Amino acid sequence: MSKEALDAQARQELLRIAEAWYDQMVGGVVPSISLPTRTKQNLAFDETSEVWKYGERESLRSAHSAKSALHLLKMSYVIGFLKQQLIENRSSTLREMYYISEGWKKAKFHAQDESNLLIEDLEILTMLQREAFHLRPEEDGATVFGPIRLKEMTRRGVKEIHCQEDVGEAGYAIPNNVENLEFVDHDAKFVIAIETGGMYARLQENGFDEEYGAVLVHLKGQPARSTRRVLHMIHEKFKLPITVFTDGDPWSYRIYASVAYGSIKSAHMSELLATPQAQFIGVQPSDISDYDLPSDTLSERDVLALKSELSDPRFDTEYWRYQIGRQLEIGIKSEQQAFAARGLDYVTKEYLPARLSEMGVL
Repeated sequence: MSKEALDAQARQELLRIAEAWYDQMVGGVVPSISLPTRTKQNLAFDETSEVWKYGERESLRSAHSAKSALHLLKMSYVIGFLKQQLIENRSSTLREMYYISEGWKKAKFHAQDESNLLIEDLEILTMLQREAFHLRPEEDGATVFGPIRLKEMTRRGVKEIHCQEDVGEAGYAIPNNVENLEFVDHDAKFVIAIETGGMYARLQENGFDEEYGAVLVHLKGQPARSTRRVLHMIHEKFKLPITVFTDGDPWSYRIYASVAYGSIKSAHMSELLATPQAQFIGVQPSDISDYDLPSDTLSERDVLALKSELSDPRFDTEYWRYQIGRQLEIGIKSEQQAFAARGLDYVTKEYLPARLSEMGVL
């Protein structure tokens, strides 16, 4: 779809919401909207797409109550702002929109979390990504380094980039709007998405990408939606195995979950953002003891997070029940870079080849 056609669709979908309220009022009905309940208890596995989506539980926002009426008022202001932005071919960040609301009197937002959630509401109601409204996130995209070639539509025309030969050590920076990317070809065997910058640099310095035909993707912690979308696009286009290498703690397991299963906040976009075929490398709780890695004691917060994951349907598999149970039993956690205790080459020469072979990737 061309940019002009997508802009027109976005304007039409936004206006459709306002028109529905108008029709409700003309018909003597109090305006309202219905949205899925965004909790882990309302996640359901979709057999067709193999991703986790919102289930059937919904909450009604009706102008019958002052709180919900105020929510609809704020949404109407946002719709007006986004419609004008699309007409003028302008863009803004989520943070800028939050500050712009300062001039909306009673419709102003009191925290950015509030405005972010409202944008998610609009994504659900329109079935469009926020980028279609010309809204950009604040966070930078992650980086890619490895034997893969892409084309990017820029203001100066189409650029073709090889993510190993045409970039520096930092790699190719993933843009906020990845719908302007086209993946052309590759000489890769698999993709390894890496949580930390230190491990991303270690694999690059040790030539892991060249030796094993690996595309390295630095997740930069909890991955941005653009990063998850790129991993999904690469798998869809080339059918390359996607693997995820993180620290060995509950927060890092959630990083993997957001790549493979989709996150709770963006479950309405799981078919575009999640890659259910993604495999978890580690650091597994069993690796901590098997490799005698330097470790830290689990904090109370860590323990609560692990127990919460045991009740999360995305982790309801034999593998994750065993690994999380094992970690609660041993009471410790470890980082990716703990492998350096055995030498700077150990992770690329010993651990990753052994683990990837065990997983059937190598």
